[in-house]
Amino acid sequence: MFDLHQLRQAAELIHQSVPPTPQYTWPLLAERLGCQVWAKHENHTPAGAFKVRGGVLYINELIKREPRLPGLVTATRGNHGISLAMAARNAGLRLQILVPEGNSAEKNAAMRACGAEVVEYGRDFDTARQRAAELAEANGWHFVPSLHPDLIKGVATYALEFLEAVPDLRRVYVPIGLGSGICGMIRTRDLLGLNMQIIGVVSSAADAYAQSFEQGRIVCTETANTFADGMACRMPSPDALEIIRKGAARIVRVDDAEIRHAIVAFHEDTHNLAEGAGAAALAAAMQERERNRGERIGVVLSGANIDREVLASIFGAALVRPRRRLVGDRRSPAKGQTP
Repeated sequence: MFDLHQLRQAAELIHQSVPPTPQYTWPLLAERLGCQVWAKHENHTPAGAFKVRGGVLYINELIKREPRLPGLVTATRGNHGISLAMAARNAGLRLQILVPEGNSAEKNAAMRACGAEVVEYGRDFDTARQRAAELAEANGWHFVPSLHPDLIKGVATYALEFLEAVPDLRRVYVPIGLGSGICGMIRTRDLLGLNMQIIGVVSSAADAYAQSFEQGRIVCTETANTFADGMACRMPSPDALEIIRKGAARIVRVDDAEIRHAIVAFHEDTHNLAEGAGAAALAAAMQERERNRGERIGVVLSGANIDREVLASIFGAALVRPRRRLVGDRRSPAKGQTP
């Protein structure tokens, strides 16, 4: 793993193309949750998600090691691929990306717009990942994994920005896909010597990491059927699990309904857009509202790359439900509602 000096060097490199993102505390979120909530806005990166940081650093270090690469291949549900596509284009490298069948059309379009060749293969991310590794071996391409020390160090720069700006948080909620985001947060907290809990968040429909965390061994699930594609992992990484088990306080499960509610809450309270995985941390904090009462907490809004049709269905459903009243809300009740 990296030390603090190496992390700061990575941040200097990444900031040449990815400016630091803001962290804000929002009064309406505080009212909704009954505590002070700081959001780290990785939805504000040029790629719309935190993964771009890892792509920049990974490609930079890879070119140093292998300056004559014939091409790259990887697998993704979207943000990892967008990150690598942007970095590969800037480096003049060919990149093929495998995505599962039925993947986000808008994420696919973003990857193609950056010059990557996008191929749909298999029923889920893990199937596409296995196929990408086979293609790399057969064609002599470099296989880019979804978890690697350079990817962790790259995305850990968001944690460095966040924890240096707001060092006195009681706990931080971090979504888990394959694990780079939470591993980077754990390592950064430890390097800064902070006394802060880190809470992982998974989808209840893709809870392989939660089961593995609780049982102390790798547990794979048969499916990962959640619309929050950034968390749709059914095969945990042993390396990530080791870091998470040592450094996270616990892992919280949130279901798709809770994630949708958090997407609406982010928009209603902050006018920020969040994809499924991006809203998961807030969903977990809302679930643990009583535990956090009066505390100072952080949530990682990891990305905003959600398809328009999915977003429209979420907002459309929210419009037909009564508006949820907040703590201390003095507004008159809607017609037909009691105070």
